[in-house]
Amino acid sequence: MGILCDERILPVEYYPVSLDIRKKRCVVVGGGDVAERKVERLLACGAEVSVVGMELTSMLDALARDKKICHIVDTYKREYIEGAFLVIGATDDDEVNGQVATDSRWNNIWVNIVDDPARCDFIVPSVLRQGDLTIAISTGGKSPALAKQIREELETKFGPEYGILLMIMGMIREKITARGTPSDMNKKLFESVLNSHILDCIRNRDWEQVKTIIEDTVGESLDVEVLSGGRHAVCR
Repeated sequence: MGILCDERILPVEYYPVSLDIRKKRCVVVGGGDVAERKVERLLACGAEVSVVGMELTSMLDALARDKKICHIVDTYKREYIEGAFLVIGATDDDEVNGQVATDSRWNNIWVNIVDDPARCDFIVPSVLRQGDLTIAISTGGKSPALAKQIREELETKFGPEYGILLMIMGMIREKITARGTPSDMNKKLFESVLNSHILDCIRNRDWEQVKTIIEDTVGESLDVEVLSGGRHAVCR
């Protein structure tokens, strides 16, 4: 897999990036189980999703009836992707998928054709999320099964406590940067917090000790309240 350049085939070196697709129009061509998974992820990231297809899965149909997605009840046509930010081809028809890829590139729209890296401008990694912590695993399109296996292994190491820790670190960062102290000094404070046993305290729901660590290390008082089963923290 590569691109032709000066009569040589250059291997693809993917550029990792996180996209803000909130309020951006994203089109999924296809209405089956694969399309359903793609739509779920796009919606979770705040995209405005249109699905092109004659038939939808029951879940996609429910989303359309609830007006959470726009259902274009038709076979694929180029006009349906005009103005889109990105397009995902998820049909079981190779010819249709190929046309989706061609039309998207003609219109300078990012395109992903499921299980066909050669027709993709981007590939979608296997993702582990804990709050705002995102760990993406990619095999360059060579083995999604291996990416999934690695993600499942990482899930045993990076549990919900990391999402809470990240939220707390965000609060600490806001307070420290407001002081106007040099970045090198701030970096040492952040590292001191992370090198403490704060993560174990979060796992054990020992919030008093969490506050003590922050006060002793950073010199700031934070009231940390855990909500919704330990998935959110609030600073007062």
